[in-house]
Amino acid sequence: MPFAPIAKNVATMAVQPNLLDYERIRADFSWEEARAALDGLQGGGMNIAHEAVDRHARGPLHDRAAIRFLGKDGTLTPLTYGELQARSNRFAHLLGQLGVLPGERIFWLAGRSLLLYAAFFGTLKHRSVFCPLFAAFGPEPIAQRLERGNARVLVTTERQYSKKIKPLLDRLPELRCILLVDVDADIDQRVRALPSLLQGCSEQFTIPPTDPEDRAILHFTSGTTGMPKGAVHVHNAVLTHFITGRYVLDLHPDDIFWCTADPGWVTGTSYGIIAPLLHGVTTIVDEADFDAERWYRILAEQRVTVWYTAPTAIRMLMRTPDTLRQRYDLSALRLVHSVGEPLNPEAVLWGQRVLGLPIHDNWWQTETGGIMVANYAALEIRPGSMGKPLPGIEAAIVTRLDADTVRIEGAEVEGELALRRGWPSMFRAYLHDEQRYHKCFVGDWYLTGDLARRDADGYYWFVGRADDIIKTAGHMVGPFEVESSLMEHPAVAEAGVIGKPEPTIGEIVKAFVVLKPGFTASEPLRQELIGFGRTRLGSAVAPKELEFIDNLPKTRSGKIMRRLLKARELGLPIGDTSTLEGSES
Repeated sequence: MPFAPIAKNVATMAVQPNLLDYERIRADFSWEEARAALDGLQGGGMNIAHEAVDRHARGPLHDRAAIRFLGKDGTLTPLTYGELQARSNRFAHLLGQLGVLPGERIFWLAGRSLLLYAAFFGTLKHRSVFCPLFAAFGPEPIAQRLERGNARVLVTTERQYSKKIKPLLDRLPELRCILLVDVDADIDQRVRALPSLLQGCSEQFTIPPTDPEDRAILHFTSGTTGMPKGAVHVHNAVLTHFITGRYVLDLHPDDIFWCTADPGWVTGTSYGIIAPLLHGVTTIVDEADFDAERWYRILAEQRVTVWYTAPTAIRMLMRTPDTLRQRYDLSALRLVHSVGEPLNPEAVLWGQRVLGLPIHDNWWQTETGGIMVANYAALEIRPGSMGKPLPGIEAAIVTRLDADTVRIEGAEVEGELALRRGWPSMFRAYLHDEQRYHKCFVGDWYLTGDLARRDADGYYWFVGRADDIIKTAGHMVGPFEVESSLMEHPAVAEAGVIGKPEPTIGEIVKAFVVLKPGFTASEPLRQELIGFGRTRLGSAVAPKELEFIDNLPKTRSGKIMRRLLKARELGLPIGDTSTLEGSES
């Protein structure tokens, strides 16, 4: 632990943290007590939309702003809990009118919009499954997810439809309806204008009986091989969102909360939408992309008290002059949280120095559905550490012994981070891939694929990823997906993709390309391939660097050894090459 711990003085805090005695709360915690803090549906069952919206709209919070929507043009549009209830009821009715059945998938590809919240909660009220997509995806990643997710309805913009969806329609026979959020008239019987359709729908809706295990949300996450994985979450996940909102985000009734995550990613739904509304607070939504001065201005003018952002954004703020921050009054801010990739200790200390607050890192995955390990408001921070497990979560460092057994390791031993299965937001399936799902578990343990260690005081420390997933600007990128798209170019014979460390966004995507006979490596061709990747994959996923190579290192079975590519790129030891194609052993 090269950096000194940052101690907390609870007595000087303006708001007393919800989690004061970590050990006592962990010892006494039960998920059943957490469930008792929520309403549940009349007659039994659980529905996320009821807990986050309707129970507040029917009570004293009816006229409180659930959302303050900041437009790119500077406009501010509040949306109360009562208005959100009415709008989501309209969307639920519309799905019924369109013939959508419970369990069918509704996809969102429209970025941040006030209609997002009506569509999200309306989908859950109807007991359909909501699947958000990142708006910057290119046509191929979108097509893969719509196909694999058996998309029934897609909500998108006219621009996204024209550029990316229309050319794909022949591949999507199950996609029966496309709802455009920004047109006034239908294009045809399949492509409809959402605003006019909603006008004819009732604002009254009764949520049907919902089993806590009914599917609610589908999040796609890239794998190192094969197609993107669709992680299925159920309505019971709301318990994890509620508890993490209370104990990790430390939300109190009068808080103004801002989560900067894009709604296309799991953080953007779990903590950009669900968790703050469960606690009846007001959440800020900014339509615009990152801009340091705009962000400081929002923090100041909106009097944000709890802020949840990404390491990439923090590192970008660290590159701006401290004088920029000094122009804004951030005295309302009391907690800053970060997630997406490990937060380096320097960023934690920068927060303390420039923002006046240390940054609280936490760890979780798309598959976990909610925060599992965290730094808490009342506990000391050890810069560079993920923190301690959430109450109700049993974590361990394990070594896999065989297909059915793991060994639990002691303190200061590196191994794979594992969670004892059974928490409410644990993913219930990889859609259409039961075998891959079961491979994630050994006995009672979910194996995360992340390497970590636990210190003697129970703090967990991230070591590295056990596979080849690339984390770039908070996004998870699967090399296989990028390689496959590059190989669609007529000049490309093979491609290998790695993540290359970059101080601002964590990693950049770098591709190594083998050309087909008849093509010659050149700067114009390199630029052409980079542009081709952006067209197919979107700027967030496509390679930022591309290098021509004569041969890719492979195993004898033909698998690309990305580990070897990365070691050569970074000048690191290449390690065991006994399985390398052409090697002698």
